[in-house]
Amino acid sequence: MARQRIDATGMGTSATGPSLEQAKEEAEGRPARLGSKPAPGLYLVATPIGNMGDITYRAVETLRVADLVACEDTRISGKLMTRLGLDRPLTPYHEHNSERALPQIIAKLKEGAIVTLISDAGTPLVSDPGYRLVRACVAEGIPVTALPGASAVMAALQLSALPTDRFMFAGFLPNKATARRQALREVAAVPATLVFFESPNRLGDSLADMAAVLGAREAAVARELTKLHEEVARGDLFTLANRYADNPPKGEVVVVVSPPDAPQTAAPEELDVRLAAAVNGGASLKDAAALVAAETGHPRRDIYARALKLFRSGNDE
Repeated sequence: MARQRIDATGMGTSATGPSLEQAKEEAEGRPARLGSKPAPGLYLVATPIGNMGDITYRAVETLRVADLVACEDTRISGKLMTRLGLDRPLTPYHEHNSERALPQIIAKLKEGAIVTLISDAGTPLVSDPGYRLVRACVAEGIPVTALPGASAVMAALQLSALPTDRFMFAGFLPNKATARRQALREVAAVPATLVFFESPNRLGDSLADMAAVLGAREAAVARELTKLHEEVARGDLFTLANRYADNPPKGEVVVVVSPPDAPQTAAPEELDVRLAAAVNGGASLKDAAALVAAETGHPRRDIYARALKLFRSGNDE
C-alpha cells in the first residue's frame, strides 16, 4: 500500500518506501513488518505546530490505521487529515466535553481499538485535558504510548538563548491582572527558566505584569514558530513590555523568561532600598515584596511585612 510522505512544502506525496521504523528493522537484520498494524491501545500523537513537514513517518502511519482519532476540534483535525491524504473517524475530546467523551473512548479501547489522541497543534497533553484520558487508561490497564514530535514549548526554549538545563512550563496565565500577578508571584522564586503560552492581544499586559513582578529578567517572545514569519524577540522584560504595549503581534505566542539571579544575603537597609526602588517604579507592595524576595532569597511574607511598615499610605492593591 502506498505510504504518505510529507515534503518541505507541507504537501503530501505518494511513496512506497519503508518507514523509519521498518528501515531500522531491516538494518538490524529483522524482517520489515510491511503493512502490519500497531497493537491496540491509546497513541499520543504529536502533530505539526505550523510546518507540515515536521510530522513524523510514524505519526502518519499510526493515524492511517487508527480506528478512532480523538482531537480537540474536528474541523482543524479534519483539515490535517485531508492534507495527509487520510480518512479516519474523528471524535471531539476537549476541555468542555471530556467528562462525557472519556467513557466512550475508554469503551472503544476496551473493544481492542487503536485510538490516537491529537491536539490542534503540537504535542497532546500540553495545556489540554489529555492527561485525564491517560490516567483512565492506566487505571483500566489499557496500553498507552507516545509518538514524540513537534512542541511549541521545546521550540521556543531552544530559540530563546536562555538556560535550558532546568525549565518550568507554566501554561497560560490568568486573564485578569490581579490573578495574573498572583500567579507570577507563585513562580517568581522558582530556580528555572519559565515558559508561558499567551494570546497576542494579552501579550503587552502580561509582559508588563511580568516586569513588575519578576523584574528586568532576560526573556524571549517567540511567535509563528516553524512558519514562514517565525520571529523571536529577545530582551529584558521591561523592553519587551514596551515593544508590545500597543503593538500586539499576530500568530501563536510563547514567552520564555530567564531564572532569577542566585539569592543574595541582604542587610535590612538594602531591603528597604530595594523595596523603595520597586514601589517608586510603579510596583504594588505585593509585587515589590515578591520581586525583592526573589532577588534576595528572603521569605516573601517577611519582606511584605517590612514593606507594610515602610509604606503605610495604602499603596497596596
